[in-house]
Amino acid sequence: MSQKILIVDDAKFMRVRCARILSEQGFDVIEAENGIQAVEKYQIESPDAVLMDISMPEMDGLNALRAIRELDPAARVAMLTAMGQQNVVIEAIKAGAKDFIVKPFEPERVLNSLGKLLM
Repeated sequence: MSQKILIVDDAKFMRVRCARILSEQGFDVIEAENGIQAVEKYQIESPDAVLMDISMPEMDGLNALRAIRELDPAARVAMLTAMGQQNVVIEAIKAGAKDFIVKPFEPERVLNSLGKLLM
């Protein structure tokens, strides 16, 4: 059975790009476009790992991370971040994020991060 990854980003092209990278490696991909959807889909799908953007409308990635970690303290989440968001990355790590990926990202970076999350 392949591993299930939840990709959360308000930019459709980022979700599509990330989904393609992961699908080519045999992962099952679930998508959400904001933090509210991310929490709902996490509850329903119980993914093996989450790749989540920090800046999103309705519920940002930090609040979604906290909500997911409240549901599942063992949740494995890596944050997707734009350059210049170092202070937010530190806050995300404190809230339980296991890794962060700087956008724009290379496919190898995404796969390396997932490798760490899924160990």
